[in-house]
Amino acid sequence: MAATPGCYVRTVSVAASVESPITCAAPDGERTPWRQILGPLRNGGFDPTTRLAPGELVRATFTPDGPGTIRLRWRGDGGEVDAEAWGAGAHWLLRRAPAILGLLDTPHRFESGHALVLRAQHLHPPVRIGASGTLYHELLPTILAQRITSREAVRQWRLLCLRLSEPAPGPFAGLLLPPAPERLARMPTWWFHPLGVERSRAGTLVEVARHASKLFAWAELPPAEAGRRLALLTGVGEWTVGVVLSSALGEPDAIAVGDFHLKHQVAWNLAGEPRGTDERMLELLQPYRGHRGRVVRLLHLEGSSAPKFGPRQRVVPMHRW
Repeated sequence: MAATPGCYVRTVSVAASVESPITCAAPDGERTPWRQILGPLRNGGFDPTTRLAPGELVRATFTPDGPGTIRLRWRGDGGEVDAEAWGAGAHWLLRRAPAILGLLDTPHRFESGHALVLRAQHLHPPVRIGASGTLYHELLPTILAQRITSREAVRQWRLLCLRLSEPAPGPFAGLLLPPAPERLARMPTWWFHPLGVERSRAGTLVEVARHASKLFAWAELPPAEAGRRLALLTGVGEWTVGVVLSSALGEPDAIAVGDFHLKHQVAWNLAGEPRGTDERMLELLQPYRGHRGRVVRLLHLEGSSAPKFGPRQRVVPMHRW
């Protein structure tokens, strides 16, 4: 395959790989935290489709060319990243490697702003945002996370894959692809109930599966237009769009409006207010428009959680009703 921006073809061949491996590298002297950049691609510590360990990411997904698995390996922050891939989608995944690693993102330096933002920028490497290009894969666990706890969403994603998915290409025992769109689209909404997924989210999963063929083309559109089209899908709202535009398209301005915790975190860190609203969050982030999602990542790195008040509410998952 031809060299891609930020990467070059390795001369070493690996018999198990469909394509020649490649090596990617950050600009000279940049301390790039690869694990931090790749972290949003994994949904929980036991994601059946994605494994993230010190120095390695393995991910199985669907591409326009078919199913594929990519493995990225590195040594230390800022070191070179070796990439190899398997399956019909191997060539597409290797061409995508620089974007997945955030090498096609241009880190922005804020010359003014809140002291916390400037301090985080000074203390941490430049914030790069990776772009998987796999909207279908990103949408499924994000839809499951609508209106429920993150722990329950992770459980439901794992169960959905274990019951509907096929083994991933490559030498990775137990690694699974996401549920195939043609199979997911045939499932009646009642089938999802034992997993804890009510009719509303189940219907959205089926809707996305029915439109899966369009999603790779949408991922190549400008983020604003991709977001507009995604919002036409029943059950895909502002929060879901904000999440997937960040992880799939690498949009640095994407904000998960409607998130239960984010509005409080932004209000607390940027204004000292223990509770916020979505409107207040957008007001505080307005000076950073164009890079609001990048600011949120800086707040995650250096900021603190908003104060908690009152006893924790016991949440009983639907599968235990």
